[in-house]
Amino acid sequence: MAGRRWTVEETFQAGKGLAGLDEHQVRRWASWHRWVTLAMLAHAFLAITAAAEQRDHPAPDDLIPLTCNEIQHLFATLIARPIHDALHRLRWSQWRRQHQARARTCHYRRQTATQP
Repeated sequence: MAGRRWTVEETFQAGKGLAGLDEHQVRRWASWHRWVTLAMLAHAFLAITAAAEQRDHPAPDDLIPLTCNEIQHLFATLIARPIHDALHRLRWSQWRRQHQARARTCHYRRQTATQP
């Protein structure tokens, strides 16, 4: 049971950062309840979308899989407030994921070289 606490804490931190779980000013129970429910649904949407994307369309070796952060960012830039065209944002997302995959590979390579 004690080992599950870390997972719960990480989930709350992700909910705060991605879905705005901590951005409500509590005045009444009903409004707080609606806000928390909406934030939890948004976080569940991001988590399920990321899991389904990784299951159905595994990322190639030169890309990291779509994460909740990347899906939230794409959703915000493509749907909520489109500034550039969709093709530009999708190419930018792919470039960013390739860069993160290269950084992860270099990090792992450096870690294995320094360990005895």
